[in-house]
Amino acid sequence: MIKEVAMSPRYRVTLTQDDRKELEALTRRGKTHARRVIHARALLLCDAGIDGPAWNVADIAKALGITSRTIEHLKKRFVTDGLESAMERKPREKPPREILFDGAFEARLIALACSEAPEGHQRWTVRLLADKVVELNIAPSISHMTVQRILKKTNLDLTSASTGKSRRKEAQHL
Repeated sequence: MIKEVAMSPRYRVTLTQDDRKELEALTRRGKTHARRVIHARALLLCDAGIDGPAWNVADIAKALGITSRTIEHLKKRFVTDGLESAMERKPREKPPREILFDGAFEARLIALACSEAPEGHQRWTVRLLADKVVELNIAPSISHMTVQRILKKTNLDLTSASTGKSRRKEAQHL
């Protein structure tokens, strides 16, 4: 049985004089991110135009200390999207994870923690707060550890002295 290996399409980089000048200036400039300089050098070495050396990908990768896959991706971005797109990282389309609990949620949780404890309890616990948040439809579900992290972030301790429910005793003067 013979396996068919899908070959990735090869992209041919042909730089204009302006592109070449811009990339050469970028490699000589002092205040530039290292990644941009390496990518600029890679594109200059990939140049298959009249003025370009047209190195192969493996030699470029070895010379610059990057992977050949990186160079292939760089060439693809240059051919499809242009020079600026090739030099910049692609922006994320969405954040790494969704923000479930924002500042408004935290404010409501803190207000709940500072309120009177439920009947039959002397003070709030993180588990009681988590259950009450779900009961009041503030959030569809929440872990008691999430409640604990939010309260810790705001330096709110569930003891009565820190939630404002008891007055501090004044120091007696001698």
